[in-house]
Amino acid sequence: MSENSSTTTPDSLEVPGATPHFRTELAAQLAELVPEAVADGKLDIEKLRELLADDVADGNERFGLFWPGKKRALRAAQAPTTATLKPDFAHSKDWDTTQNVFIEGDNLEVLKTLQRHYHNKIKLIYIDPPYNTGKDFVYPDNFKEGLDTYLEWTRQVNEEGKKVSTNSETEGRYHSNWLNMMYPRLKLARNLLTDDGVIFISIDDNEIDNLTRLCKEVFGESNFSTTFIRQKKKKPSFLHENVGSMTEYVICVTRNRSFTFPFSVDVTTAGKKYPLNNAGNSLGILRFPAGIVRFRMSDCTVEPQDMSEGNIVTKLLDTLVIENGVNKNEFRLEGEWRYSQATLDEIVADGDLITISKIPFRPNHVKAGGEVKKMHNLLTPNTYGAGTNEDGTEELIQILGGDYFDNPKPSSLVRVLTQAVTYDDPTAIVLDFFAGSSTTAHAVMALNAEDKDDGKRRFIMVQLPEPTPEESEARKAGFNTIADISRKRIELAGEKIKTDSPMTTQELDTGFRAYKLSDTNFSKWRVTSDVAVNELEQHLLDLRDSADDEAQADDLLTELLLKLGYSLTEPIHTETIAGLEVRKVGDNGVLAYLNEHAKPTLAQLRALVDAAPARIIVLEDAFHGDDELKTNLAQHAKSRGIELWTA
Repeated sequence: MSENSSTTTPDSLEVPGATPHFRTELAAQLAELVPEAVADGKLDIEKLRELLADDVADGNERFGLFWPGKKRALRAAQAPTTATLKPDFAHSKDWDTTQNVFIEGDNLEVLKTLQRHYHNKIKLIYIDPPYNTGKDFVYPDNFKEGLDTYLEWTRQVNEEGKKVSTNSETEGRYHSNWLNMMYPRLKLARNLLTDDGVIFISIDDNEIDNLTRLCKEVFGESNFSTTFIRQKKKKPSFLHENVGSMTEYVICVTRNRSFTFPFSVDVTTAGKKYPLNNAGNSLGILRFPAGIVRFRMSDCTVEPQDMSEGNIVTKLLDTLVIENGVNKNEFRLEGEWRYSQATLDEIVADGDLITISKIPFRPNHVKAGGEVKKMHNLLTPNTYGAGTNEDGTEELIQILGGDYFDNPKPSSLVRVLTQAVTYDDPTAIVLDFFAGSSTTAHAVMALNAEDKDDGKRRFIMVQLPEPTPEESEARKAGFNTIADISRKRIELAGEKIKTDSPMTTQELDTGFRAYKLSDTNFSKWRVTSDVAVNELEQHLLDLRDSADDEAQADDLLTELLLKLGYSLTEPIHTETIAGLEVRKVGDNGVLAYLNEHAKPTLAQLRALVDAAPARIIVLEDAFHGDDELKTNLAQHAKSRGIELWTA
């Protein structure tokens, strides 16, 4: 390929090669909010300190959670990655129709790949991380929080590999090692939650104090909701030297408490589903002052529009005047509300900015008496039907036919938590990035079955391919990794749910698209600063080509869609247009030509434009260095209002 072919043609766009660098984004946000704190293109920290005045801590003594390696753990969360996900058709179920996802890979890198599309889209996260008992901290030796180490450990790069390790107290930095694992993952998870999103974290006595303080730091102290106490055993365990233990904990933190509705598992939907709200003004026209405007139901639009969602009717009645992201005029909305006009006027009088996202469109579900029946924070089989760990073990044995996984959580526990948060949103996305045996996926499918036609919740499971012990019953049964157990549990649990309720679950989504974490398929996107001198020449030769010659079209398309902000469950079809095999994404949203070996003619490329998609993606290598061909395509696409992306 010619030297010039890697450059971006005017009017064409180049797909970004890595996830965003979050430190840079934060600096950009601060510069937007406080432009006077920018000097010579850099943030002036002393100026920020001066502007913040009394809000800044004075001196070196300050309250907080500190441990060895904390700064490095933060950098691990902020560092961009070139990682991608490869479709695993062989281990998927109902690929073409499902909205569920299972990802095999290190959850830190996976969370980074999810940032672009799933930012602010996950309603509920439940995780059951390693409890740090000294036996269950399973990550590669000398884990560097990076893609290269993960690939080595899973032997995708070389045959050396890494042994599975535990976090023993005798190794030193016992709690620090655990916090260094959790901190960057929680930082990234927070970005994914919706404004009214919630995260639940199961934990025991070993790390509950540290985890509580960590969550308050990452999510904000005001967003720490509660600590649920759950009955984990039917009879006490006497492993503790002083007392018998029957309980453990589920920490609950909200993304933004002001948006979060009360937790309830006792919701009455008979009669009018959305009666008057507690603010006393659920239906009518409300007036908003000028200020920042963010629409939660659609992209920001200046023209009056219908923004209805479900049974809620919400209309923007006035044209907005947006300058630099700020609306310059007063406007009105017609619909159902959580706050009265008097309450809004008080907020305005206090000098607070009003944003649309601060006034939730969707009102609370309420009981016939007019109040939500809040749940309490004791989870037992006799209160909310949240089973014990023995129930979880027995449940999994019945599904898989053997005792292949230690201490699985019962699906009834996660079902209760999911219902408590998603009763007002039966289409919510639920994420578990320590999936284990995929109890969370089982719970989501079971709750959807209970809700019948209304239950459309979707799950995303992420699980490290941790090897099962060589002499274990799981290995003898053919489960080489925990990820193998996890996928099989989803398959069999879905079949059982449909069998148990054959008349009400025919449309129930029990499938999943399977993916595996991998390095980028594009040579030019790989980080090159660590290339050894003796390998540099070959590396430069590899960079002549845009895409890896071994990469399949589906692998390339998945990576490009991820980095352009599309979901992992987009409908994709293969079509032939003017003799070119292309991938069509969504309702003609994207046409992608991914064959680097066959150079298309201008007439063929014009046919892609004539198909009128919103975007066209063409591999850089497909032009074979013909800049004139690329320029002609870019100009033709621009004349039709179509985005052209190259990679």
